[in-house]
Amino acid sequence: MAEAHQAVAFQFTVTPDGIDFHLSREALKNIYLSGITSWRKRLIRFKNGVLTGVYPASPSSWLIVVIAIMSTMYARIDPSMGMIDCIKKTLPVNGYLAVQTQTVLSAMLFATGLWVSLILVLRYILKMLLSYHGWMFEPHGRMSRTTKIWATLVKMFSGRRPLLYSFQASLPRLPVPGVDDTIKRYLESVRPLLDDEQYNRMESLANEFKKDPAPKLQKYLILKSWWATNYVSDWWEEYIYLRGRSPIMVNSNFYAMDLLYVTPTHRQAARAGNAVHAMLIYRRKLDREEHSPMRALGIVPMCSYQMERMFNTTRIPGIETDFIQHLKDSKHMVVYHKGRFYKVWLHHGGRHLQPCELEMQFQKILDDKTEPQPGELKLAALTAGERIPWARARVKFFSQGINKVSLDAIEKAAIFMTLDEEEQGYDKEKLRSIDSYAKSLLHGKCYNRWFDKSFNLIAYKNGKLGVNAEHSWADAPIVGHMWEFVLSTDHFQLGYTEEGHCKGDMNKMLSPPSKLQWDIPQECQDITESSYKMAKVIADDVDFHGCLFDDFGKGLIKKCRTSPDAFIQIALQLAHFRDKGEFCLTYEASMTRLFREGRTETVRSCTIESTAFVHAMENPDKTIEERLQLFHVAAEKHQNMYRLAMTGAGIDRHLFCLYVVSKYLGIDSPFLKQVLSEPWRLSTSQTPQQQLNMIDLNKYPQYISAGGGFGPVADDGYGVSYIIVGEDLITFHISSKFSSPETDSYRFGQNIRQAMLDIKALFNTKKDKKM
Repeated sequence: MAEAHQAVAFQFTVTPDGIDFHLSREALKNIYLSGITSWRKRLIRFKNGVLTGVYPASPSSWLIVVIAIMSTMYARIDPSMGMIDCIKKTLPVNGYLAVQTQTVLSAMLFATGLWVSLILVLRYILKMLLSYHGWMFEPHGRMSRTTKIWATLVKMFSGRRPLLYSFQASLPRLPVPGVDDTIKRYLESVRPLLDDEQYNRMESLANEFKKDPAPKLQKYLILKSWWATNYVSDWWEEYIYLRGRSPIMVNSNFYAMDLLYVTPTHRQAARAGNAVHAMLIYRRKLDREEHSPMRALGIVPMCSYQMERMFNTTRIPGIETDFIQHLKDSKHMVVYHKGRFYKVWLHHGGRHLQPCELEMQFQKILDDKTEPQPGELKLAALTAGERIPWARARVKFFSQGINKVSLDAIEKAAIFMTLDEEEQGYDKEKLRSIDSYAKSLLHGKCYNRWFDKSFNLIAYKNGKLGVNAEHSWADAPIVGHMWEFVLSTDHFQLGYTEEGHCKGDMNKMLSPPSKLQWDIPQECQDITESSYKMAKVIADDVDFHGCLFDDFGKGLIKKCRTSPDAFIQIALQLAHFRDKGEFCLTYEASMTRLFREGRTETVRSCTIESTAFVHAMENPDKTIEERLQLFHVAAEKHQNMYRLAMTGAGIDRHLFCLYVVSKYLGIDSPFLKQVLSEPWRLSTSQTPQQQLNMIDLNKYPQYISAGGGFGPVADDGYGVSYIIVGEDLITFHISSKFSSPETDSYRFGQNIRQAMLDIKALFNTKKDKKM
């Protein structure tokens, strides 16, 4: 009960002599400091709101405009062309003020109006500049005069020292592509996958759709694009993620790994302490908008809105649809260890707990020998199973009493962490170590991750870390941004003692972690067990292989004057054809964050050009020159498609939104139904690297991450996530299902490796012939 006594500022006892008060100075001090911290946050948010609201101008520019207007007035020059006099006549208090005071007040009002008008003009100009995407379609290493002028103007109008959300109001809206353009690109994308009869049927459906109802659906979509900030993102979040009733574990959540070769300490509690403290630093910078907005080419700002819901966020289950609960602040985290949940306060005396203090708290959890309460061990399996049983159980068993209090503690926590009992990580001596590591991060034991949290921090027994992230609130680059900050801060700023403990002096009087209390009836335990069994079947079916490709990397690919992404995507097409003997609809995720509230778009990587190259590679009669020519054509086609997707001219998000509109209007479209029912048997994504450039890989080449991955999208397909690390390493995270006789993740990994080497050999042969 010690922590309970410290949690209150005073106690009182009723005696025959009256009421006896006992004040706790320490508690009062903590309450006072917490209040100061809370008000400081409010002031910072208000200040940042003002700075963002007037960007790209600054509050001081208002004073400059006012002084300039007042100076012209004293010089007997009226820059307002009579507007100041009009304002003076209409002032409601002109009968109570001297003439000179009225003039000064009117001039200030005019100057303020002029200042606001200038801000709006600057924003409009910047938005027009950011709507230009010609720079993306220019040859690599070359820049036209038009683009050079454009880049100079963007820098000029971008202002100085922008905050994280400073550019949000200046970002252009995602444009709605023309129906004819989208259908033309769609038919081109499916041509290599269909025979003549199938293609003619699809072409006929497309032409019928173009005549009716496409024009009607397009009008509604254009209307939405004028009204909403982004015509795709809200529907994408709702219908693709939140309305899905199947388990989100494996099917939706994704993971990120620790550094590949370096483990700074093997003390589990210490590593967790540094990681959590680094996250708190990141969250504070996020609250204060101190992170610099991401910029393409270091010039073009990208949308930052997804970062708002990184912490203090949980997906809440519902019968028909889930919703995302996000709090502005949370002062505690929840830790899971050996079937028990603990609440750990993150603040003390108006400050964050230091890494060594967090280590002490986590070590207390590790040392706790108590057993889980009935129903507590596998409780998190509810988040791993189907959504409807979880939603019903939440309403029935967690709406009141101690269960509600404990569930609130989890759902309102800033961070959820698992102190895992396993040892994981990459080990050169163990052939499939990275495979085991990935599966542990993706699904764990199906009950030791709270899959509804925005992310789970996982700290392993041997000091390795990892993250499992829920997908609805944000995409992988957002989580990657935070994770990159955490890993670099952990290693290069916080550090460890020689014994492997966190640095600093700790307050040993901190309240210990408190165990969450549960009263789980047998009926709820049966539902939990049912969810666990379903999740276990899904998890056991995941066939994962991690492939570390170190024969060559980005450095050599660039010497071949080819985009690394295009090189890899074409290699994946070659590998897939060798693996299955056929081509398939291929999904590559690209981002649309050049637009306000943009998320992702699909690049259909299986093209007429890439399939022609693959056929040439498998045809022994084709020469090296012919294959190289076809490769360059395929690479250029892929690059062009990627650029179109990034600039709002993709295929799939437009067709998806047309389909949503058709459902709202009750219109049945055979074409849209066919398009959205096609399975993605090869789903791919590139994990971004070095978003923050906090680690110099030339100086510290061993400080590289293996990236992250996701589960298979189709029952008979592959999921492939890859990360281009430095100049000489590419890692592939390959997933499929054991239940499919057509797939084998290890086999596909070997095919990818061979495809990469075979394409490289084309360029080597070309060089040898020149010599």
